[in-house]
Amino acid sequence: MVETSKTDARPVLDASRREPYGLGDLLVIMAALRTPVTGCAWDLQQNFRSIALYTIEEAYEVADAIERGDPADLRDELGDLLLQVVYHARMAEEEGSFAFADVVDSIARKMVRRHPHVFGDRETRETTQRDGLWERIKAQEAETKRGARIPPRPDSILDTVPANVPALTRALKLQGKAAKIGFDWPDILPVLAKLKEEIAELEAEIAPVRRDAAAEEFGDVLFVLANVARHLELDPESALRAANAKFERRFRHVETRLRADGRPPRDVSLAEMDVWWNEAKEQEKPHG
Repeated sequence: MVETSKTDARPVLDASRREPYGLGDLLVIMAALRTPVTGCAWDLQQNFRSIALYTIEEAYEVADAIERGDPADLRDELGDLLLQVVYHARMAEEEGSFAFADVVDSIARKMVRRHPHVFGDRETRETTQRDGLWERIKAQEAETKRGARIPPRPDSILDTVPANVPALTRALKLQGKAAKIGFDWPDILPVLAKLKEEIAELEAEIAPVRRDAAAEEFGDVLFVLANVARHLELDPESALRAANAKFERRFRHVETRLRADGRPPRDVSLAEMDVWWNEAKEQEKPHG
């Protein structure tokens, strides 16, 4: 465990320490950072709202490390994400809401509750059907939460879709929930037809541009594209991340050619840059 100074409650840390730190050490470190007077001025200024953005960003960093197949970076990014959990738990403990141990207890109980086919006794494991079990238990939990609300919200299968997930992911989840009660096209062909319809409606708002109407139609196009991804069983966020990475690779090639050419970008035509872009595309094609 982390030692503390004899003169105050701050932990005494040595950057050259060889002994691995544990979760208990991390909790002590976070408590020290949030201790008035002796803690970190920046950390003391933070609250749930100010930290929330960092929590989301760290989750994306984890996904990016996975996408790149970088286990060392994934280790570090998971640590950053864990720090966010510790951070929120510490702030909650300070206001008397809950502590980190309560977070651990809550998720452990939830996993046991949702997996009776794994953690139940022999009879339970043998009689529990796996198909749809997770969703049924989640639905029961959501019903319990709704029953505790005052006043209760109107019942909707969409109530369990988080509001703060990325918009494309939320569109996918909303569509999936609606599909569970049959509100869905039977295959992808009518979805593609709907996409063409929405693109035509977007085009109608472009000349002349009516920004509010164009924004609405653009949103409709993205929503249908999420539906296309769902029917293809693709993750739209992962697909877009891959497209972003592909653009970066090819644009960096254009920048390299610009530097080699020696002319400033303003003196290079779009047609010339397109040639370099197509070079990058050609280099990515499998050969042999």
